Amino acid sequence: MTRKILTVVGARPQFIKAAAVSRAIRETDGLDEVMIHTGQHFDADMSDVFFDELDIPPPAYRLDIHGGGHGDMTGRMLSAIEPVLLSEKPDWVVVYGDTNSTLAGSLAAAKLHIPIAHVEAGLRSFNRRMPEEINRVLTDHVAALQFCPTAQAVENLEAEGIRTGVHHVGDVMYDATMFAAKRAKDRSTIIADMSLAPKHYALATVHRAENTDDPAALRAVIDYLNNEAKKFPIVLPLHPRTRHAAEKFGIQLDRLRVIGPVGYLDMATLLGGAAAVYTDSGGLQKEAYFHRVPCTTLRDETEWVETVTHGWNRLWKGADFAARREIGEYGDGRAAHKIAEIVKAA
Repeated sequence: MTRKILTVVGARPQFIKAAAVSRAIRETDGLDEVMIHTGQHFDADMSDVFFDELDIPPPAYRLDIHGGGHGDMTGRMLSAIEPVLLSEKPDWVVVYGDTNSTLAGSLAAAKLHIPIAHVEAGLRSFNRRMPEEINRVLTDHVAALQFCPTAQAVENLEAEGIRTGVHHVGDVMYDATMFAAKRAKDRSTIIADMSLAPKHYALATVHRAENTDDPAALRAVIDYLNNEAKKFPIVLPLHPRTRHAAEKFGIQLDRLRVIGPVGYLDMATLLGGAAAVYTDSGGLQKEAYFHRVPCTTLRDETEWVETVTHGWNRLWKGADFAARREIGEYGDGRAAHKIAEIVKAA
C-alpha cells in the first residue's frame, strides 16, 4: 500500500532540505509525495530558482502567503493548509526546521489528527525571544516522529520529556550540500563572473529579524562587517528584508560587495571558495563546516553548538575559535534516505 506524504515548505532553507528528502521519497517504493509551498519566500530568487536547481518537482499547491506579522502570517497559512489536508488525506505531514510555515503545517495537521514528522527536530538556542525557537519547540511537541541531526538534539528532546519517535538520522543539509557541490562544478561561474580570487574573499548573509528589525542591531552588524572587510572583500548577497531595513534606517552598505540573492548552486560555489563566512543563518553555519570554511555567527547564541565546540564556528561577541576537529554526528550523506525508510515503516 502506498503511503501519501504531504510536505509543507515555504522558505529557502526548507527548499534545500526538502530537495534531499524529496529525492529519497521518489527512490523509495511505497511512498508518494504531495508538496505545499506556502509562499513565505515568494521572490523568484528566493524560491523558484531552488526548485529548478535542486531537482524538486513543482509544488502541487502554491498558497502565496507572505508578509504581515508572525501571527497574521501563521494564521493565514493555517487556514489555507487545513482544506488541503482535508482534501488530500495524507498519511503523514512532513515539516522542516523552524519557520512560520513549519508551525502552520504542524498545527493544521495536529488539529486534524494527522501524524507529523519534523525534520531537524530538537534544536535549541534557548532564546525564547527568537520566533524560530518558539516554532521549533511547539512543532517538536506535536510531532510523532522527530528526525534529529545531532546527538545534542536528541538530548534536548529528552530533557523536555520527548522520548518516543526520536531518531538521530544525521543532517539532511549534508546530503543537500554534497549534491549541490557536484552540480555546481558544471553549472556555476559566479566566482569568475565577479572576478574573485578563491580564498581571498569572505561571504556574509544577514536576514534574522533580531538583526534587521532593530536599527541599532543592524548598524552594529554592518559596522562589524565593515571592519572585517579591511582584511578581505566581503560578498553580501542581500536578503530583501535586509535591503528594506538598511534603506529604512539609512544604513550604508557601500563598503561591502553587495549582490542580489543568489541560487543555491551559486551560493555553494561562493561558500566553497570563501576564506571565511559571517552569518546569522543557522543553515549556513553548518554548510560552512561542510565546506571546511571557518564561520563567525552574527548572533549571541547558536543552536549548532557542536560547530563551536569543534572549532569551526564562533559567536561574534564571544571567544575566539576553539581547537579545530571534525564533527562526526552529521552523518554519512544518507540522512534523507533514512528518513524515508522510517516514515515508510512507521
